[in-house]
Amino acid sequence: MLTDYHRYFEEIPVCPHCDQELSCCEAPPIHIGDGLGWGSEVLYICLNDDCSLFVNGWAQIEEQYGHSSSYRYMQLPGSKEANLMMVGSEDAFKGSIIDLEKVEAQNVRYQDEKKALAALDSAVETRNLEPVMHLILDEAAAIDGRKRAMSMLVALNDLSCIDPIRNHKFRDTSLESGCNIAIQQLLKANFKKECPYCMELIKSQAKVCMHCKKDL
Repeated sequence: MLTDYHRYFEEIPVCPHCDQELSCCEAPPIHIGDGLGWGSEVLYICLNDDCSLFVNGWAQIEEQYGHSSSYRYMQLPGSKEANLMMVGSEDAFKGSIIDLEKVEAQNVRYQDEKKALAALDSAVETRNLEPVMHLILDEAAAIDGRKRAMSMLVALNDLSCIDPIRNHKFRDTSLESGCNIAIQQLLKANFKKECPYCMELIKSQAKVCMHCKKDL
């Protein structure tokens, strides 16, 4: 389940030290102070490197604690309470900035995955290859759903699945191996084979490829 971050972008506060809009960042899973968490999945943090709090914080912490760190201004959503967060470098938290456009794209992909998973229940009965291929080729989808889709390839008996699978780069080798086995079963069931030269489908008893004219 993806988080709906839209509400956090409706009213982003500004830093009182530099008047710059705070960045909307994903909160770390553990609070380094008490280990109890932040009480929010999102933090508003000033990541302006020219902010006076951040610029002056290096000398203050060096003088007070004797190590190299500085401060960032931080607020929790729904709270006006000012907080100072100690950071060890100027890059801290910059990698956790939430990109709303990317989050929205991820949510669309997730919803499409859910629809495809639901469609698997009737895919064989309705001869519907589309949700099966959608899941097999979606590298971000859960592996259990992708393997369930793969297990339906032979029952669907649709040779049009071969080219997309052959041209897909799988990160999970077990899924790739399972798809290859399914393709071999499909070819055998349909008295077909792949030309070793052009990879087009031809009759299993063919001696010359009808596409590239190579001798087999």
